[in-house]
Amino acid sequence: MAAVLREKQLLFLGFFISFITAVLSARHHQQRKLYKPPTLKNLNDNFPRQTFDQAFSPYFGGSNLQVRDKGASVDISLNKYTGSGFISQNRYHYGFFSASIKFPAGDYSAGVVLAFYLSNQDVYPRSHDEIDFEFLGHAKRKPWNLQTNVYGNGSVKYHGREEKIRLWFDPTKQFHTYTIIWNSNHIVFLVDNIPIREVTYTKMISPAYPSKPMTLYSTIWDGSPWATDGGKYKVDYKLSPFVASFEKLQVEGCIWNNQTKSSLTPSPSPTMSPAQSPYPSPTPSSAPLFSCTKSGGNGKMDSVEGEDVIRLSEEQRKAMAEIRKEYLTYSYCKDKNRFPVLPPECNSQ
Repeated sequence: MAAVLREKQLLFLGFFISFITAVLSARHHQQRKLYKPPTLKNLNDNFPRQTFDQAFSPYFGGSNLQVRDKGASVDISLNKYTGSGFISQNRYHYGFFSASIKFPAGDYSAGVVLAFYLSNQDVYPRSHDEIDFEFLGHAKRKPWNLQTNVYGNGSVKYHGREEKIRLWFDPTKQFHTYTIIWNSNHIVFLVDNIPIREVTYTKMISPAYPSKPMTLYSTIWDGSPWATDGGKYKVDYKLSPFVASFEKLQVEGCIWNNQTKSSLTPSPSPTMSPAQSPYPSPTPSSAPLFSCTKSGGNGKMDSVEGEDVIRLSEEQRKAMAEIRKEYLTYSYCKDKNRFPVLPPECNSQ
């Protein structure tokens, strides 16, 4: 009897050792496969940084917005009373928009939405343009989700063109850089200088391509009804405040001429159609820009028509393909439950 028991114990021990070995092997394999970003040309080096007072103003949230280091950095936070945010002082028609951001710390940030985006919804509530980075908070042991989205003229027939990327690092531990490039050729979203999504201007997407001047926003707010697992997990205000930090702010582009804008733009009307908009549709990059003034740069690159912003290099395309293969978790172009008839640009992908 004792011999049989000992044999069972040894068998169990063997299974246990095999299990632990398999787990450690899988973990080691995972560590070996951790993504190592390639070294690409750093586009941020081509543009100056702005202090908060040079380029931004408070948007909402009162004391939940704190400007630090003589304007070199700013914190925005969410508590049970309010979120907060800041806004660019100018509207831009195309440009380069970037910030280094450290996300709210902690093991639970469900329901929290941190956003870095361009929009003109205040002028055109029913036919607005928008280009979004949205960072969606997480439940325990789950990562933050990075969601990108593009609207043009209210997105016409299709409301939103979302994609989601799983980040390959912990965004709460240190600052990482998030960049939007927007011009008449394409829209590019970059993380730490790596392109993660490109929306190319084509005839198929032209009705929904952002074409009107927009303002840059940075906000944090409560998105409990939808942000984390479809609203399953809510903001836990016992863990607040949720603080996001911004630094290395860069806003370079074609500043919309306010005088021309006011002379052209009628009072906002909810009945105005995109066809009635005084803002022209995208034009080829070789054509002259209209009614806007390019913001002053450091002379290294044109933020609207420079070679490195109007097209991706082969190295950038390769890096983007690798990221999307490993970390893309959702694309509207693959969602036939949501879109039985996919948006027309999806057919060319």
